[in-house]
Amino acid sequence: MNLHSLPTPFVAIDRARVKSNIAAMQEVARAAGVALRPHAKTHKSPAIANWQLEAGAVGICCAKLAEAEVFADAGITDIRVPYPVNPVNAGRVRTLLSAGVTLSIVVDDVEVARQWSQAMTGAGMKLSVLVKVDVGFHRCGIDPESPHAIDAIRTINDLAGLSLRGLLSHAGHSYGAGSGHELAEIADKEIEILRTVASGARSAGVEIHELSVGSTPTARFIPLQKGATEMRPGNYVFYDRTQLGLGATTASGCAMSVIATVVSRPVASRVIFDAGSKTLTSDAARGFGTTVGHGLVYPDLETETPQPSITIERLSEEHAVARVLPNCTLRPGDRVRILPNHACVVTNLADELVLVDGMTVVDRIAVGARGKNY
Repeated sequence: MNLHSLPTPFVAIDRARVKSNIAAMQEVARAAGVALRPHAKTHKSPAIANWQLEAGAVGICCAKLAEAEVFADAGITDIRVPYPVNPVNAGRVRTLLSAGVTLSIVVDDVEVARQWSQAMTGAGMKLSVLVKVDVGFHRCGIDPESPHAIDAIRTINDLAGLSLRGLLSHAGHSYGAGSGHELAEIADKEIEILRTVASGARSAGVEIHELSVGSTPTARFIPLQKGATEMRPGNYVFYDRTQLGLGATTASGCAMSVIATVVSRPVASRVIFDAGSKTLTSDAARGFGTTVGHGLVYPDLETETPQPSITIERLSEEHAVARVLPNCTLRPGDRVRILPNHACVVTNLADELVLVDGMTVVDRIAVGARGKNY
C-alpha cells in the first residue's frame, strides 16, 4: 500500500524522520548533560514513547492523568504530569502509585499542596512534586518575584506525604518569539529565574534536586541553560509548520503530513480539500515573519516542494478552502500533502497514524491516548 491507495484524509508519519528526530534530540540532551523527558502529548502513542525510551529518554511527560493511565497500562513506569492536577483525582494517583508507576506532578498553590498532602498521608503514600515557576508565559506557576515565593516552596517542602523534587518551568511564550535571538533570550531568562528561585529556596534550607525546563523552540539552547537538569520538549518528535517557522527544524525534519484529496474546484481561484477542522488544526500559523493559512501545501506527494501560493484560508468540519492562482493545476481527484500548523492537535484528532517510508505504508500506529483529556 502507498499514499495513493488509502482513503483520505489521513495522517502520515515518516518513520525515518521520526527516528532521526528522536536520535537528534537525545544527542542534544546527552551533549548538554541533562536528562531528556519527552512530552508524550505530541504523539499520544505508547509505541512512539518506547522508541524515545529506547533511545535514552529517562521517562515521559503526560498532559493529563488519563494520558498517564494509558501509558502506564502500556508498561511505561516513569511519568511526570507537568500540569496542576486537581486533588479530587487523588484516587487515580494512588492507583498509579500502587501499580508501581514513578509518578510526579506539579503544584503552584500551597492550599492545593496541603490537599495533596492529606490525600497521600491518609493512604500512607508519598507523592513526588515539583513547584512550577512562571518564567514569563503567565499561565501557571508561582510568581518568582513575589516576596512569598520562597515561603511557599518551604511550606510545600515541609508537607507530609509529599516529596519535593525541585522546580519546573515552561517557556510557552517562546512560540511568540520574533527571531532566533529572542528565543535565546527567553531560554536564558528561563534558567536564570529558576536558578534564582532555587538559590533562595536552598538558602531557606530546602533541597532542590531538579531544574526542569521544556519547550521545543528553546530546546536548541539547552547547552546554554546551565543548571538545568532535565528538558521536556514534545513537538520535536514530528515537528510542524510552527516549528519550521521558528527555526527549530528544516523541512526535512518535519515527519507529519496530512494527506488530502481535492474534492472541488468551483472557480479558478478556489480549491477544496477533504481535510477540514476534524483533521487539520484550526490553530493559526506562528513563526518568524508573516505566516498565513491552516497548513503548508505540497501539491505533489513525491516531491518536497511546497506551494506558498496555495493558501488554506478557512476550515469547516469537512472542508479546507484554499485560495490558488489561476494557473494552479490541481483538479478534483488530485492528492496533496499538507504540513499542519500544530502537530499535537492533529494527533489528537486521529485514531491512528499511518507510518510510511517515503511513499510506502509500513505500519499503522494507534493513538492510544487520543481524547484522554481529563
